[in-house]
Amino acid sequence: MKDADVSRQIQQMIRFIRQEAEEKANEISVAAEEEFNIEKLQLLEAEKRKIRQEYERKAKQIDVRRKIEYSTQLNAARIKVLQAQDDAMGSMKDAAKKGLLRVSNDKKVYKKLLKDMIVQGLLRLREPSVLLRCRESDRKLVESLIEEAKKEYSEKASMQSPKISLDDRVYLPPPPKNGAVDSHEPYCSGGVVLASEDGKIVLENTLDARLDVIFRQKLPEACKEAPVRLNNITAI
Repeated sequence: MKDADVSRQIQQMIRFIRQEAEEKANEISVAAEEEFNIEKLQLLEAEKRKIRQEYERKAKQIDVRRKIEYSTQLNAARIKVLQAQDDAMGSMKDAAKKGLLRVSNDKKVYKKLLKDMIVQGLLRLREPSVLLRCRESDRKLVESLIEEAKKEYSEKASMQSPKISLDDRVYLPPPPKNGAVDSHEPYCSGGVVLASEDGKIVLENTLDARLDVIFRQKLPEACKEAPVRLNNITAI
């Protein structure tokens, strides 16, 4: 073989090796780029997940804070409403108590009312013997009404009138001093307490007891009206 042929073959071999090396290098480069892109996408998705998780966490925190704040404001508003209702009810009851004092101070009106309350108590008890208790300041008035009350009871109940004993040892509390209905001392605005002879049955038919009963019965309705009547409370 001539030197020229040997040289040509060697050049061919070199070109083949070089081409094969370039192709291999290209394959490695493409594989590396694909691997890089895959890793880059994985890192990107991981960062996206972190961002979404952080956003969700903060969104939940904001939602929780908003709910807590709303609940706090709602409770504060409810407390204000309840306080306003309580204040209004207190004012209404005080006004009613003052109205009761005006009634008991009106001799003509109170005389008839006291007689009616005695008769009503007798009708409820229907006992043959009754102990009657009143304020010391009402003693003479009550004494003057007993016979009339017994007669009216007999007519309404169609039965013999009971024996009525006026308690001269224990009296109901006196009216509030200077009309102070918010006094912490016990007082009675008027009325009577009746009891059976053995003391087992007691009927409190005082103006204050009747007022308490009315307020308990009308409390739900009064609570609804209280906010409207906060600045428009009328005396009873």
